[in-house]
Amino acid sequence: MIDLDANATTPPLPEVVQAVRQALEQEWANPSSIHRGGQAARRVVELARAEVAALLGCTERELVFTSGGTEAADLAIRGSLQATGRSMVVTSPLEHAAVRDLARRLEAQGAARIIWLQHDARGRVSVAHLERILAEHAGEIAVVSVMAANNETGTIQPVAELARACRQAGVSFHTDATQWVGKMPTDMASLGVDLLSCSAHKLHGPKGVGALAIRRGTPLEAVLAGGPQERERRAGTENVPGIAGFAAAARLARTWLAENGGAPAAALRDLLERLVREARPEAQVNAAEGPRLWNTASVAFPGLEAEAILLALSERGVFASAGAACSSGSLEPSPVLLALGLPERVAHGTVRFSLSRGTTETEVREAAGRIEAAVQAVQRSSTHALGH
Repeated sequence: MIDLDANATTPPLPEVVQAVRQALEQEWANPSSIHRGGQAARRVVELARAEVAALLGCTERELVFTSGGTEAADLAIRGSLQATGRSMVVTSPLEHAAVRDLARRLEAQGAARIIWLQHDARGRVSVAHLERILAEHAGEIAVVSVMAANNETGTIQPVAELARACRQAGVSFHTDATQWVGKMPTDMASLGVDLLSCSAHKLHGPKGVGALAIRRGTPLEAVLAGGPQERERRAGTENVPGIAGFAAAARLARTWLAENGGAPAAALRDLLERLVREARPEAQVNAAEGPRLWNTASVAFPGLEAEAILLALSERGVFASAGAACSSGSLEPSPVLLALGLPERVAHGTVRFSLSRGTTETEVREAAGRIEAAVQAVQRSSTHALGH
């Protein structure tokens, strides 16, 4: 099996599994309890908070643990609306569904007005458009939310510039950094963002745990009620085993980033794209012109169905996705790809290949051959069906 679906999830590393197991077996008490067992669990949570904060470039007091990236983004947006009393959210049609669908739902419920940012053909959000919006509506905007890197194309957004514009206008800025954290160096302070969300299972940690970093002084109200946990910003008993695994993953990610920062790994993505296009000249790489994450290749096979290609790949031991993993199984083309202006026949045939830190050159070369075989099989099947 060759896993080229790292943007959907990554396998937990052995050190992560060990940390989770130890917390389950030994630090199983409620971390809010004052007895010795509870305080042992609390120590695990607070040591983990320091590890994750170090990965994100924030202070420990600025970090809130959540159930994942989706909840963290939800807290950033809903919490900003509630804390400011303002009615407007500014975001992009290229966002992950955790933000894009939330914005649409808030608008449909009359809970917020949404302004959608413009972007170029590469999928880069327009800083100039944001500046115009801020000039016209700054006093009405609760939060601006733009992801650090796109989960489907890998396109990197000008987060620091967007955050700077928001800071000058006195508006909170949130970035969904789920695909960024653990793959690229992260320093929340130097980026200038107010809110940053991420998820452990995208960086070889466990599922079911994430974090929201909240810059000191940023207006934010808790969305979940029911307890004083996480300094009254997120109620509910902390997931101690998940948090322990998150800490182990964060520590390992910091070590990896210090060694290479992702630069050598980009050569593997480029190699995969080159081998696929040499075998299938009609294939096209989406959003290839702009800055991208080192691990993400969005490759279109025009005229074919991505779902059929994925099934053929799975039979040959290669895992990939059709656009975002959360929309796989749907015959509808990716909203992100359509927003980029791709024709439906191209969007329908787009497969996302995403590498992890553990992907090797041998795997990439072997996968390229299997991709060629899978596309050939789908093409033959399509031709045969048309002939009948």
